[in-house]
Amino acid sequence: MIAGRVEAVQIGAIRPLGPKRVPSAIVKTPVAGPVAVGPLGLKGDAQGDPARHGGEDKAVHVYPLAHYATWARDLPAQADRFTPGAFGENIVLDALTEADVCIGDRFDLGSAQVELSQARQPCWKLNLRFGLSDMARRVQTSGRTGWYVRVLEPGTVAAGDRMVLEARPNPDWDLARVQRLLYRDALDRAALAAFAEIEGLSASWRALALRRLESSTVEDWEPRLRV
Repeated sequence: MIAGRVEAVQIGAIRPLGPKRVPSAIVKTPVAGPVAVGPLGLKGDAQGDPARHGGEDKAVHVYPLAHYATWARDLPAQADRFTPGAFGENIVLDALTEADVCIGDRFDLGSAQVELSQARQPCWKLNLRFGLSDMARRVQTSGRTGWYVRVLEPGTVAAGDRMVLEARPNPDWDLARVQRLLYRDALDRAALAAFAEIEGLSASWRALALRRLESSTVEDWEPRLRV
């Protein structure tokens, strides 16, 4: 059985972030008891930039518990910052990482059903969050991004619930492979064409793959990764 345990459920309000006081809800705090989860995410959660964050394809951000300890070892000066909620995640999940899940995977999450739509693409707000000018790039390079799910059937989720795989239509497209395609083998045309046809892929990532195929160029990552 492919499953993980929900270690924490977290929501956040919009607050000023960094010296320019950018509106952001990247800081998430734990919620006790069941939380309603619907097409636009967890009840009470917010997004500071709804044009780029949230929406039906990115309703809930899931992050593996195992990554916090790895980050703390990699960046000991910031070790105390690597705690649940640090990356703006809604669900902290034990036992699964990006190597264990695939695009289009359908999971029972508490009493809801969700579908994995894409991995997170880190942005410059992580640089402000951690006080490191290259934190977003580190997250992208490491592959420790977590992933987004869309909500197929609303329900509730609480710490202690399980996230259990119910269907896997794309077993060849685990997130580790997807990240290699996006950031290393970025103009592999055969892989991009196959990627664009994946069942359950987010609309924004399908468009990204089609743009690369049409232009034979890779989009500029710098505006997303740097303040």
